[in-house]
Amino acid sequence: MIARPGSVADPMPARPGVVAAAAREVRWIRHDTVAMLLVLWIPLMAFALLAATFSDAVIRDLRVDIVDQDQTPTSLTLVQAINGAPGVSVAQRSSDLSGAMHAVRSGAAIATVYIPQDLERDMTAGRRPQVVIFYNKQYFTPGNAASSSLQAALAAAVAALPTFPHSKTTSPGPLVVEQYVLTNPAFNYVQFLLRAILPTVLHVVMAITGGYAIGSEFRRRDLRDWLDVGGTPLAALVGKLLPYCGIFAVQMTIGLGIIHGLYQVPFRGDPILVGAAACLLIVAYLSMGALFQVLTRNLANGLTLTGIVCSPAFGFAGVGFPVLAMNAFGQAWGAMLPLRWYIQILFDQAARGVPVADSARPFMFLGGLATAFFCLAWLRLRAIARNPLPEPAPSPPPHSRGRLGIVHAFASEYGRVLRDRGAFGLMVLGPLLYGVLYPQPYLGELIRGVPIAVVDDDSTPLSRTIVQTLNADEALEVAIRPATLAAAQMALARREVFGIVDIPAGTEREVLKGNKARLPAFVDSAYFLLYSRTLQGIVESVGSVTADVISRGARPDGSLYRASLSQSSPVEILNQPLFNPTGGYGSYIVPAAFVLILQQTLLLGSATLGGVAFETGGPRERRRRGAVAAVLGQGLAHMMLTLPGCALYLVVLPRIYGFSATEHVVDLSIVLIPFLLSVSFLGQFAGAWAKRRETAVLLLIAISLPLFFLVGVAWPVEAIPPLLKTMSVIFPSTSGIDALVRINQMGASVADVSREWMTLWILTGVYALLAVASARLATAGSLIDDH
Repeated sequence: MIARPGSVADPMPARPGVVAAAAREVRWIRHDTVAMLLVLWIPLMAFALLAATFSDAVIRDLRVDIVDQDQTPTSLTLVQAINGAPGVSVAQRSSDLSGAMHAVRSGAAIATVYIPQDLERDMTAGRRPQVVIFYNKQYFTPGNAASSSLQAALAAAVAALPTFPHSKTTSPGPLVVEQYVLTNPAFNYVQFLLRAILPTVLHVVMAITGGYAIGSEFRRRDLRDWLDVGGTPLAALVGKLLPYCGIFAVQMTIGLGIIHGLYQVPFRGDPILVGAAACLLIVAYLSMGALFQVLTRNLANGLTLTGIVCSPAFGFAGVGFPVLAMNAFGQAWGAMLPLRWYIQILFDQAARGVPVADSARPFMFLGGLATAFFCLAWLRLRAIARNPLPEPAPSPPPHSRGRLGIVHAFASEYGRVLRDRGAFGLMVLGPLLYGVLYPQPYLGELIRGVPIAVVDDDSTPLSRTIVQTLNADEALEVAIRPATLAAAQMALARREVFGIVDIPAGTEREVLKGNKARLPAFVDSAYFLLYSRTLQGIVESVGSVTADVISRGARPDGSLYRASLSQSSPVEILNQPLFNPTGGYGSYIVPAAFVLILQQTLLLGSATLGGVAFETGGPRERRRRGAVAAVLGQGLAHMMLTLPGCALYLVVLPRIYGFSATEHVVDLSIVLIPFLLSVSFLGQFAGAWAKRRETAVLLLIAISLPLFFLVGVAWPVEAIPPLLKTMSVIFPSTSGIDALVRINQMGASVADVSREWMTLWILTGVYALLAVASARLATAGSLIDDH
């Protein structure tokens, strides 16, 4: 037998079968540098990067601005309370709201507190003045964290202020929501985000690895030799995937070790069930990658399809945005992704500690998907074995040309992308598909109708009013009315409800006596957005009932109403979200993700073209592409090819989906130019070391999610270690996402993002020089080779 060039020749085993096929694959992994990087070093580096990113498990020291226009002892008390709050730090003191808004738009502060003039005088007169918290809702997680911390600090300070009686009549007592946070009472983001992100990153690597292992047989290795070693298509497929199952099982164990060992997050469920679910996840995504390869019979095309399906899977898994709030397409598509069911099992067992029987349904779905993907891949492979592929015709060598000028390089690169299906799919078609698929789970924007349970032990007109008000809130739906708290807790464990409100006996009596009546509220915090929305609905509903009881039916806009409320709380604290006033999750996550998608598709496309050039022209073509004029011309071609995707993501789709978007397209263009050029030059630099077109997709596709959390949109920059925050600047997405989101969604000007704009131009120059230098250094040999 003569092995194909680039394959690892093996002697024909005496006994074909699963073991022989597995041994053949292990030998290939040891000799193939890309395979070794893919299954070992990339997951470990991603784990280390994410573990470092979330090393501060609780968000602290978010920068806030204060506008104190009262300058009295009372306002000073409020400022001191803010200074003492652990979640925030006072970064600056603006003289007016205009300066404060500039601070928020430019990123100098995530929130500002406005203390109005005559605060103390109005409070003394019983007018109940308002202190307003303006917080950046476009940056969802840090904005909400800052708002919660500020509200808690101000509420404690206001409660300690002296009250001034304005009426001799006895006022009814207030209803107070007593919060009991279940599952994750410390709001540990490691327990919430990192637990889901590590398997999400790994599932992309699994699918890509399965695709690479199978797809390499069609061209680089020997398909017939593999099938002969296996003896049958089934044995060959099982033997090929078996080593990867073992490797990724160890990787999954490392991920769980980071969560429960390094960060000492308690594990509450059944480890055997979680381990079995992890094995099914591995089989499912290795089989999915294999399936796309046997369907396309083209390594590059199969990897592209794998990336399109796997990359947005985190959004459909229900971690950030809950499944119950997704539209029909989001729920249906997520149900076909194994990650969706694994995450539910992981959270139910590891975080919530529910009975094993309650995880039976997602386990069955996960097992069914793993079986389906494997069987489809096996059936297709069996058909291929009966009708083997013809030998591919060798590619004709490219026509030798002299040095390229900028214009010639531009035209040549533009035409190369249009002719090459893989590069065209990554740079042109990819953004179109992602633009339709990625936003789907978030189009509901707000979470509505979260099912809760109410245990009414009071059974009075007041308790019935509380229940009716809870049910009328758009965030909530009173799904069940159990007789006991224990029955309600069992429903919570079964995911039938996500919160419980207990109305104790004697609640109405305490209110009428003028005492505080406490309403225990038990809310599951396994999923933070679901928790915050449920608690918000409960607090708002109970607050509405309290205001109505205390004001005795006075008009909400009247002075009597405010005077009545001032007896229980002399200052009103208002939360005012900025730039994303409805609090829509899609309005927050999708614009930032669009910019990251632009980077990743352009980066993968430009790096792929370097591998394509080497495949067709060898070192000479690589050297030609590394000329200064060629690098500039290729960069301009990449930018022009990406501009339609930019217009789609930054101008068209935000308006179609109802997201905010600026009318100042010129400001966007000024930032886009260095962003796209820096990404193109970075891709050219990476592609100069690759000898094959698929190398870029294999090694770069898994970095999307870790990069997203280094920007500061989803995870605050204050919580990122300083060294990691400094290192993240080397990626254009760090400055590009921050600048483009501030301009497009927050109305910032180029002057407001001048630091990020200058950083992008510096990266453009640095990566252009590296692209030129690397083409020359890599001509004698590639760092990323097959052997």
